[in-house]
Amino acid sequence: MMSDNLHPSVREFKAFLQKHPGLVKEVRKSGKGFQTYYEKWALLGENDPLWERYKETGSGATDSKSKEGKKEMVERLVQMSENIDLDKLQNQVDNVNNTISTLQGLLGQFQSSQNPSKQPFGNQNLFNAFKD
Repeated sequence: MMSDNLHPSVREFKAFLQKHPGLVKEVRKSGKGFQTYYEKWALLGENDPLWERYKETGSGATDSKSKEGKKEMVERLVQMSENIDLDKLQNQVDNVNNTISTLQGLLGQFQSSQNPSKQPFGNQNLFNAFKD
C-alpha cells in the first residue's frame, strides 16, 4: 500500500492528525495545506500547547456511534431491498397510477358539471330569450 512507502515521520504526523481532528478542519477551512502544520509539528513537537485546541473532544465517541448507526441502517436497507419482489412493486405502482388517473377523471367530470360557466349560455333556455 501507499502508506507503507511513507516516511516514518509522515506516518507519525498522520497519527497525530487522527488525534487532532480540529486541525484537519482548520486546514480545510483555511486552505493553507498540511505542509505548514507539518513543519510546525516537526519543530514544536506533539506536546506543544499550540495543539491543545485541535485535540479530539468527547464528540469523537458520538461521531463513531453515529457512523456505526448509519452503517447499520445502510445494511438494513440493503437486506430489505434484497427481499423486494420488483414485479410486485411494479404492479402496485401501476395500480396506484390507474387509481390516480381514475380520480382525476372523476374530479374533472364533477367540476365541469358544477361549473355552469363552461356550458354555452349557462342554464338559460335559448327559446325564452325571444319571448315578448
